[in-house]
Amino acid sequence: MTCFGGDQEPASNDISVGFRLDDGDIRAKIQSPVGPSSHYNRHIPMKLIPSIRALLLLSLATVGAFLAPVVALAQAASSPSAPATQAQIADLKQAITSAQSSADNAWMLTSAALVLMMTGPGLALFYGGLVRKKNILGTMMQSFAMMGIISVLWALISYSLAFGHGTSFIGGLEYAFLHGVGLGPDGFYSASIPHQTYMIYQLMFAIITPALISGAFAERMKFSAMCVFMILWSIIVYDPMAHMVWGVGGLLNSNGGKIPTFDFAGGTVVHVTSGVSALVTALYLGKRVGYPKTAMPPHSMVLSFIGACLLWVGWFGFNAGSAVNASSLATSAFVATHFAAAAAAVSWTIAEWIHNGKPTALGAISGAVAGLVAITPASGFVKPMPAIAIGLVAGVFCFQMVTRVKSWFSYDDSLDAFGVHGAGGTIGALMTGLFAAAVINPVYGKDANGNLLPTGAFEGNWHQLLNQSIGVGIAWVLSIVGTLAILFVVDKTIGLRVTAEDEATGLDLSQHGEEGYDFGA
Repeated sequence: MTCFGGDQEPASNDISVGFRLDDGDIRAKIQSPVGPSSHYNRHIPMKLIPSIRALLLLSLATVGAFLAPVVALAQAASSPSAPATQAQIADLKQAITSAQSSADNAWMLTSAALVLMMTGPGLALFYGGLVRKKNILGTMMQSFAMMGIISVLWALISYSLAFGHGTSFIGGLEYAFLHGVGLGPDGFYSASIPHQTYMIYQLMFAIITPALISGAFAERMKFSAMCVFMILWSIIVYDPMAHMVWGVGGLLNSNGGKIPTFDFAGGTVVHVTSGVSALVTALYLGKRVGYPKTAMPPHSMVLSFIGACLLWVGWFGFNAGSAVNASSLATSAFVATHFAAAAAAVSWTIAEWIHNGKPTALGAISGAVAGLVAITPASGFVKPMPAIAIGLVAGVFCFQMVTRVKSWFSYDDSLDAFGVHGAGGTIGALMTGLFAAAVINPVYGKDANGNLLPTGAFEGNWHQLLNQSIGVGIAWVLSIVGTLAILFVVDKTIGLRVTAEDEATGLDLSQHGEEGYDFGA
């Protein structure tokens, strides 16, 4: 709609309204594109003229108010060197940086919560369903206790030992009692999230790692001994390994370490250390009373199934969160994690089907966990198809470890912590050296011509496979020596194992004075 005045004619394709002063009167003309033009035949009394004038002036003032900022902006844009424009550019850059920081921080806090969910309820349910019903609370309590004990230990000293500046093997005490761990970014670990966010995210890894070991000594270690053992193990085994792989100046750090080893989310730090330590603990403690002659099947596959599904979901925070930002690298790790878990679940199920004649729910969920373990070190380095290959290999390899190898050596790894985590972490770390791709994570940068330098063996960097082997070897040696020393000390001071009578009664009653199921209530 347009407005016109006097003898001006409106456009023929618009609905128009015009006004004209005629012998002291104001007459209106309406033009419509769908009909003939009307005449100035709408008589407007003189007494309405002041109101109409005021209305017209108000309309002009309103239009002017809206146009003024546009005109000012156009004038500013015509002078690119004006101070206001430079300030606007600086404000825009700051807004972009702030938005990126907010997105990164939100993703990392979410990832931290997902990883904590892996311990409780994920691992607690997974392990709890696999034991006999008289031990369910005792087993779940072992995971839950780590959420409390390791958290306090982390704040007091462990974070500093793992991520503080120190030697190539262990961090210093600069972050003891979280001194200097503030709400601003840390220059080395992340440039876009608060240091406290990074600290709390890494804490969740420190919680679940010792909890994994409990699968090997399930149903037979005293709760008091377990608490002391886990505290010492975290300080002597976990903290040094975490520093060597992820800490500033660490021996195995892929970003400047003397032996750069690829471990994106904890293949060696979490799974190899916990799995190998689990085997050592199982051998030191000995078998459960009646094993293997007495059948000890899982008391609730439903609980274990739910726990495994929670582990799968939580693992996205474990691996994709290790990108330490909401970036395409996080997406790549997320995708690789899912495909590897799926492939391993399939390959384990097929292997079991062939071996036993039937596929089981226990086999399927065990395979998925094996795939998640194996892809952990590789998740931020490999493409989707190699991730599937890693999962397929891990499923079959870990199945053989928990059936044939365990039977050959006749050790009582109650919940197969070594067969899945130790073996899966080892094979995954080695295969990372084979499949790592520079296009996913250009760790070694570019050459003089701007070409990406190879990362994995299949790209031409076969030396990386040697680095991976050294990293795995260090994790094995540290875990064996450290765990044996701790077990010996705890055993000689307060004792490790419950009595045969307490073991027969079950950990729920003998250690905690309560039962997981009260069918008489």
